[in-house]
Amino acid sequence: MPTSADVARLAGVSRATVSYVLNNTSAVRISEPTRHRVHEAAKELGYVPHAAARTLRAGHSRMVLIPAPTFPVGPLYNRFLTDLQGALGSLDYTVVQYGTGGPHGDEAARAWAELRPVAVLVPGSGLGPRGAAVLKRSGARAVVTLGPETIEGAHALLMDHDVVGHSAGSHLHDRGRRRIGVVVPQEPGLEAFSAPRLDGVRQSLRGTDATVTELPLAYDEQAAARLAARWRGLGLDAVFTYNDEYAMLLMRALQDEGIRIPEETAVIGADDLMLGRLLRPRLSTVRLELPSGRELAELVDRAVRNPGTEPETHKVLGATVLHRESS
Repeated sequence: MPTSADVARLAGVSRATVSYVLNNTSAVRISEPTRHRVHEAAKELGYVPHAAARTLRAGHSRMVLIPAPTFPVGPLYNRFLTDLQGALGSLDYTVVQYGTGGPHGDEAARAWAELRPVAVLVPGSGLGPRGAAVLKRSGARAVVTLGPETIEGAHALLMDHDVVGHSAGSHLHDRGRRRIGVVVPQEPGLEAFSAPRLDGVRQSLRGTDATVTELPLAYDEQAAARLAARWRGLGLDAVFTYNDEYAMLLMRALQDEGIRIPEETAVIGADDLMLGRLLRPRLSTVRLELPSGRELAELVDRAVRNPGTEPETHKVLGATVLHRESS
């Protein structure tokens, strides 16, 4: 197994210089030719710095742990995660995604703490103040939650999904629709998103002559067909389908029943997926405006470098309606 001493001999520099270069130490100025020689020597020898040794020297790791969400995720979240990983990587952090098997909430925090991450980004809800404290005591300099609520001791990126429903409801009302259905997915784990979206529609129509009908729906063709079969009996002239995937599912079923879109029923989804633009009629949708990976990575880096600062709270979810042919 090659060592840093082997790299130093091949590059013609000291072991300290190898450490400064491969650990990307900014406190010591190293010329670009020297940096190049060290990197080339490490590459030739197949040398990789020892993460545990680096952690001991620095007093903390460069690992950012992201627990895998316990709810179904789609392309929008995957793009966000990819963007975030790239931004953290450019700041010399290593992102590790932790599986969902085993304990949850504060108990899961103990398992995360065993890996000694320098920061933890927790999607959704479930982590409490006790879990945040466990992570802090284990050496995590930053605990960041991405969800609908704040947690004592953690930075919070608030994603209040009522703005999504409010935007959809206002759009349908402005288009002259008055009997509006709202799809509520039956998939476990989506309640944290579907409930505020439903409430947002209700808020947008409060004080108007419009009505809201809750439509529980499983994500399968048979369930959509059963709902479509009784659609005319419901007397609805519009539907907000929770997201674009449920919109595609329900639109197909409604069209199979001969229900014309948007003439008989207007449809609007959310997430602005490319497939929605390929439907006929093209799907109206609510585009979610998430923070960029760079912004979140900078928050993590700021918290890691200044662990004693007060936790920050930011509202980060915006929504814009994209009107197309379906509504």
